Amino acid sequence: MAFYVYILASQKNGTLYAGHTDDIALRVWNHKEGRGAAFTRKHGVTRLVWYELHDTRDSARTREYQIKKWKRAWKIRLIEENNPDWRDLYFDLNN
Repeated sequence: MAFYVYILASQKNGTLYAGHTDDIALRVWNHKEGRGAAFTRKHGVTRLVWYELHDTRDSARTREYQIKKWKRAWKIRLIEENNPDWRDLYFDLNN
């Protein structure tokens, strides 16, 4: 089983949200449908802009908490290193 850490955004340089899951496609879909965290519903945070694969739930959770403590500029740099256009990577998950 795979585990993921992910960052969602409302738009480029918009509101950010970090989370972890064992089913990234379903979790992001839930955020898009307004069934994710209350924070993402309130702020319209539905665009998957970065994710990372982990072997264990513990390592994914640890990484999520690490990223949540980061300065905003560090999170933006992490996103832009692999996704400079802030594309919604959700549409790439099944391709």
